[in-house]
Formats: sequence, C-alpha cells, structure tokens
Amino acid sequence: MALSDFNALHAGKHDAEVQLCAFDVLALGGEDLRGLPLSMRKTNLERLLHRRPEGIFVNPFETGAIGPDLFRAACGMGLEGLVSKRADRPYKGGPSKDWIKVKNRTHHTFDRVHKAKARAR
Repeated sequence: MALSDFNALHAGKHDAEVQLCAFDVLALGGEDLRGLPLSMRKTNLERLLHRRPEGIFVNPFETGAIGPDLFRAACGMGLEGLVSKRADRPYKGGPSKDWIKVKNRTHHTFDRVHKAKARAR
C-alpha cells in the first residue's frame, strides 16, 4: 500500500499513480442518504462501487473503538491521524461530537497547524 503524500498530489508528481479512496456516499441516484446511519451509507457505497475500475477503492469499515494498537500502526505508517465515526449516526456537516479525530503529534502537519492557530490568537 502506498502512503498518501498530499504535497506531491498537489504538485502532480505522481498523477499516473493517484488512487481514489471512497469513505462515504451522501446521495445516490438523486436520493439524499445523509439521514441514514453511516453503516447503511457504507453498504450503499460498496454496492455503487462493486465493479469499480482499478485505482478506486472503498475505505474499509472497522467496527469498535480506535485502540492503541491501531493508532500506533497509523503513526508508524506516517499518517496524520485517524478519524472515528459512529456507525449508527446520520451525516451532519461541520463539527460533530459523533466524529473523533485523533492526531499523530509526530506528524509534520501537527506543528504547522498548531503554530498557525497560536499566531491567530
């Protein structure tokens, strides 16, 4: 599995290697799916992309809590962090208590974001 490199993506360095990772589907065939729980939206997403071309994949749906082992593995891969969403909740735009982001404090973006917030205060 290749790791994401957001700066390289913006620079177009690896255009031939870009992959799409789908996390959620909010509408399908003109139907608004935001009121459905995440677990049902994930099922709809799998059905939509079941015969997807190479380079498009659906982010797996993991049940349970984010455990220390999973978080350590994400940090070890150099990822920015993990987002945990409640499977039984509908989609709501903007900040939500149903989404929890756990940040990798050793990731280079952590310092950049927190220094910018400190300057803005």
